[in-house]
Amino acid sequence: MASCPRCEASIDDEARYCAQCGAPQTEDAAQELDEYVQRQAEQVAGSGGGGSDGGGPDGFADMADLSDREQLWRRGCYVVGYGTVVVALTLVPAVGAFPLILAGIAILPPIRRLTAEPLGSSLKREVMVGLYAVFALIGVALLFLL
Repeated sequence: MASCPRCEASIDDEARYCAQCGAPQTEDAAQELDEYVQRQAEQVAGSGGGGSDGGGPDGFADMADLSDREQLWRRGCYVVGYGTVVVALTLVPAVGAFPLILAGIAILPPIRRLTAEPLGSSLKREVMVGLYAVFALIGVALLFLL
């Protein structure tokens, strides 16, 4: 019986990998492991991160693929959306809080991706801002009128 040069565990003479630590025991096994790791790294790098504004394999770009202006737009949408939701949650007993919550959710960038599947394509930015404006105006109106 041979021993693993990495962990010194006893292994069979014909073993390609150590049963204890998984280290390759032959040059062929080491090359096979390197190729496998390389394929896995390419798959992970190729799958992107799941952005939401057009360009990736599912029709949406990764944040790194977006221009500075698009990144600023998306970050602004997150700030406005989450800010509106937080403010609305502080007003929850009031009737106007619920349209404000919907407004905050409507402008979040992931909502564009979620609406793309049932509608066939993502809604335009202008549509999302329009939905935000409509819900926000209804919410503010209800807060002041009731």
